[in-house]
Amino acid sequence: MRWQKPLAAAVVLTALTTTLTASATADKHSHGNGSSGGACSPDANFLGFSDALDKTTFDGQPVAGLSALNVTGPHSALALVDNVGTTPARVFDLKVNSKPTSVRVDGMTILTRPDGTPYNGGDFDGEGLVVERGNRTILATSEREPSIRRFRLSDGKEIASLPVPSRFQVAPAGEATSNATFESLAVSRDGLSLFAGMEGPLASDGTDANNRTRNRIIRYFGLPGHQYRPIAQYAYKPDPGLALVELAWVSPTELVSMERTFTAGVGNTIRVFTVSLRRASDVTKVASLADAPEKVFLQKKLLFDLVNCPPSGAVAKQPQPNPLLDNVEALGLGGNLPGGRRQLYLMSDDNNGATQITRFYSLAVKL
Repeated sequence: MRWQKPLAAAVVLTALTTTLTASATADKHSHGNGSSGGACSPDANFLGFSDALDKTTFDGQPVAGLSALNVTGPHSALALVDNVGTTPARVFDLKVNSKPTSVRVDGMTILTRPDGTPYNGGDFDGEGLVVERGNRTILATSEREPSIRRFRLSDGKEIASLPVPSRFQVAPAGEATSNATFESLAVSRDGLSLFAGMEGPLASDGTDANNRTRNRIIRYFGLPGHQYRPIAQYAYKPDPGLALVELAWVSPTELVSMERTFTAGVGNTIRVFTVSLRRASDVTKVASLADAPEKVFLQKKLLFDLVNCPPSGAVAKQPQPNPLLDNVEALGLGGNLPGGRRQLYLMSDDNNGATQITRFYSLAVKL
C-alpha cells in the first residue's frame, strides 16, 4: 500500500521534528559541493554525494537495497528495493537536490500481488524501474523469473505484467542464469519504447575470449499504462569482467548504460557509457551471439569511470580504489543543466550489509 503523511496535529508535529532532524542529518552527510567537486572525465563533472539514507528506516522499513532509480521531477525521484528478504517489496519516494547534493525519503509504496498481499524476497527481486507517464503507475522488473510487472502507485497493487520471451526465463525454463536477468529498464520520452537489459548472457550466447559477456536488450513497443510487446533484441557487450546493471533513455538514437563489478579486497568498478542505437541490428532470430559478427553489437563510448571522480571527503567501509566507490546499481537521468549538460543521479545498493553504504551521487554530464 502507499504510505501517506499523517494529518493529526500531534503526528504532524512529530513528523516535522523528524523531518528537521533528517534534514540536519542530510546536511551533515552531504559532500562534494563547491571546491570538493570536480571533473571525472571531459564529459562528466562530479557535483556531490550524500550518505544521509545509509542505515535508516522509514515507517519501520529499512531504506536499503536500493537498486533502481527513476527521476520524476526537478526535485523528486522513486527508488526500488531489490531482494527484500522477509520485508515487503517497496518503492520509496525521494526528495533530491543536485547542488548542494541532498536526498531524503518522502513516502513509501508497498508492492502487492493482485490479491493485495505484499511481494517479498521469496518471489520478488526488484532491479529495474520505470515510472509511466502521468506518474500513476510503475513498471518494475524482478530477476527471479524474470518478470516485468505494472503496479498502481495509489495502492501498490499489481495490475498487469508484460510478456517475456521464453528463452529469457531462468533455467531450466529458459536459457537465463539466476540473478543475471532483467537488471535494467528504461523508457523513451514518449513512453512508446521500453528497453529491458540482461545483466548477464543467455547460455547459448556465453562469454568471449576476452571475458566479455554477450548480453541482450529487449525492446518493447506499446502505450504507457497499456500492453507492450517485444519487437526487437539488441546485442550488447560489457567491458571485460563487468555486468550491465542500468539503462537510461537519452534520445531515439542514444542510451546511457552502467556497468559494474566487485573484486574482494579491491573494491568496485563502476563505469557509465553512452550507447548508440544508430543502425542497431535486431538479433531476435540469432540463435547464438557467439556466432555473431562484432558489428551487430551496440557501439558504446565511455562517459566516465567513477574511480576517476574526486573522493570529495567520502569514507569507504571496505577496501575501494577510491573511497567514493560502492555497489552502485541505480542510475537516473534528470533535466537539463547550464552549459548544455544533463543531471545524472546514481545510487548504491548496500545489500543490507554493514560493510556497504547507501550513497546518493550527483553529476553533470554531456550527452
